[in-house]
Amino acid sequence: MSTIEIFILALIQGLTEFLPISSSAHLILPSAILGWNDQGLAFDVAVHVGTLLAVALYFRKEIGSMSVAWFGTVGIGPEKNNNSFDGKLAWWIILATIPAGLFGLLGKDIIEAHLRSALVIAATTLLFGVLLGFADILAGKRTAQENKTIEKIGFKGAMIIGLAQAVALIPGTSRSGITMTAGLMLGLSRDNAARFSFLLSIPAIAMAGSYLTLKLITSMEPVDWQAIGLGSILAFVSAYACIHYFLILVNKLGMMPFVIYRLVLGFGLLYFLYG
Repeated sequence: MSTIEIFILALIQGLTEFLPISSSAHLILPSAILGWNDQGLAFDVAVHVGTLLAVALYFRKEIGSMSVAWFGTVGIGPEKNNNSFDGKLAWWIILATIPAGLFGLLGKDIIEAHLRSALVIAATTLLFGVLLGFADILAGKRTAQENKTIEKIGFKGAMIIGLAQAVALIPGTSRSGITMTAGLMLGLSRDNAARFSFLLSIPAIAMAGSYLTLKLITSMEPVDWQAIGLGSILAFVSAYACIHYFLILVNKLGMMPFVIYRLVLGFGLLYFLYG
């Protein structure tokens, strides 16, 4: 891979992993338009590590609190408390990740064989963009007092968002986009919907990275260490900046700029395919 390819692909992965605009829709564009070759498993692992480190570092305080509280729920550590919200939230995130893990394990062959086409990505980019817009309009009509907290949506709400995350394994859906859509429809504020989506992404990205690492080890694919190093750093920096500024932007403008972008991107892909 050339340096410019590494730079662009790592930047795309770092930004689109957390924006509600679909990373898969963007990662096909360089190969489709510029004729670039597949970046390979090693690079995929590198950018997943970079994005995972970014979200874990950004939410380090929340992760620390949840970790201590979770151990408390199973009777380990200084804070043995079964009723703390941080402990419940940790369990919700763990359990809400299971649907995506099962769907990925059972459906990966079908997804690889039938759902990675540009047409599917264009269709899902449009469909779930419209749903995100609808959910954002609903959220905009609620007052601050009418918005629910993450605690109020309960375990049932967390699992609904987890099921939505499983659907995001279909390329073009956007993991962050569909989980934020579900959160908004359940009554969360835009900020809380985004924060829960980001926390839920941590085990999901870890699972995806572990799976790709296992594939890399068993494939004996040659490793370009320069691409891995540069790719992971660029993905980390861009992902961290993306999370920070997205949380600021979404409170001021809502999701509609991203909805519009998805519609333009989806129709652009259709034009590229059939125009």
